[in-house]
Amino acid sequence: MADLPSPLLRLRTAEHRILLLIGDLLAASASVALAIYTWYRYQRYVLLASGIPPRRVELLLNVEVPWWFYLLPLLWALLLVELYDPQKAARARRTFRGVALAVLIALLAYATLFLFYKNPNELPRVGVGAFLFYSAILTLFWRLLYIRIYATQGALRRVLIVGAGEAGQTLLKAYSQVAAPPFQLVGFIDDDPAKIGQEIDGLQVLGSSRDLPSIVEQQRISEIIVAITGEMRGETFQTLLDLQEQGIEVTRMPTVYEELLGRVPVQHLESDWLIRSFVDEARVSSFYEMGKRLLDLIGGLLGMVIFLILWPFVALAIYLESGRPILFAQQRAGRGGKPFTMYKFRTMVPDAEADGQPRLASENDPRVTRVGAFLRRTRLDEFPQFYNILRGEMSLVGPRAERPELVARFQKQIPFYRARLLVKPGLTGWAQINYGYASTVEETRVKLEYDLYYIKHRSMLMDLVILLRTIGTIFGLRGR
Repeated sequence: MADLPSPLLRLRTAEHRILLLIGDLLAASASVALAIYTWYRYQRYVLLASGIPPRRVELLLNVEVPWWFYLLPLLWALLLVELYDPQKAARARRTFRGVALAVLIALLAYATLFLFYKNPNELPRVGVGAFLFYSAILTLFWRLLYIRIYATQGALRRVLIVGAGEAGQTLLKAYSQVAAPPFQLVGFIDDDPAKIGQEIDGLQVLGSSRDLPSIVEQQRISEIIVAITGEMRGETFQTLLDLQEQGIEVTRMPTVYEELLGRVPVQHLESDWLIRSFVDEARVSSFYEMGKRLLDLIGGLLGMVIFLILWPFVALAIYLESGRPILFAQQRAGRGGKPFTMYKFRTMVPDAEADGQPRLASENDPRVTRVGAFLRRTRLDEFPQFYNILRGEMSLVGPRAERPELVARFQKQIPFYRARLLVKPGLTGWAQINYGYASTVEETRVKLEYDLYYIKHRSMLMDLVILLRTIGTIFGLRGR
């Protein structure tokens, strides 16, 4: 058997995230030490420049480091939450933009605290500024090193797809959408004689399942992805077991699809997938449910305060451009399909659906007003929904609340569509931060894949990550 990549390099998505977090925390911790040293040297320079003798300077130096200064690495890691997706972290341009945005948000937050804090002297400008400078430099150095490691790992992981049918081709298409693939696809294996030797979207069918051991040896394959949705031959199953015993990693297509795109392949799931995923795998504890509701109440109260502050300004802008109404109320399907009335700031012209036919919003929708376009980019149009959150009809995080008429239509056209009603709809969600408008059935299917991924993997940590990424979306004016 050919030499295989070290297990250290066979990192899964969750392991990549842990590696990124550890590196960022180490870089930020080093930045704290460098910032304190810089702060000390700055005070010393100021005292010397004022004409104080060097001996007295040492006596007058007083760098009192507040306790919260040592928590800055954790805050820095939270600001980088957008970059804990390995696909995004593997791109240098995205990394530079993410670090720059983190510095900008930190400076804005510090400036706000400095203006309103009772004793601004307790907020050391030099120390905080030095920390942000060193953190940006050291984090970029570490992240560029990570990109090099990620690219090396991708080159070492040589992968074979067993099954050149629709599922295998869907996986290949998903692979081609990833800017920095975490592995190298070598080819297909398929038992259909007509496919052997053919090329499918540039990837060759190298042989049948009987040829697997020799192809693995010749092509130095380290991993195999099984993309067979029907019944598997006993001989093929046994061959895969033998190869696994020899150190070859064997993975199912849906698992790899989830890791590549952060969504589930609804068109290629077995009929019992819903039972297995949401009964066996996606059960959440009562502690998660209580924690989520507590987070909703805290977030709902804070959101309502901001909503009341914004109300006169937003209402005036909407009224001056397109008149009344200011708020937009509409029936939406909640958990289990239970209808409720959802509220938003109106962003479209009055009577946007004068014919009474429900229509999905689209990008650059002509019905959206100029004020409405700004409200959507900044997500300010969503603030009235904090009222729905306090009432328990919605959550901070969950699938987008959809109209009952559209739910009835889509569940006839898209497999597993009604599964998104297993949880409360959310103000923001995994689909909302990863995908834009869905104006067609196909785009709605893609958003469903993100929703089902969230429902399957939801946790308090994931909810917090989504909320933090939503804040980044607001600051970046990337809302839709």
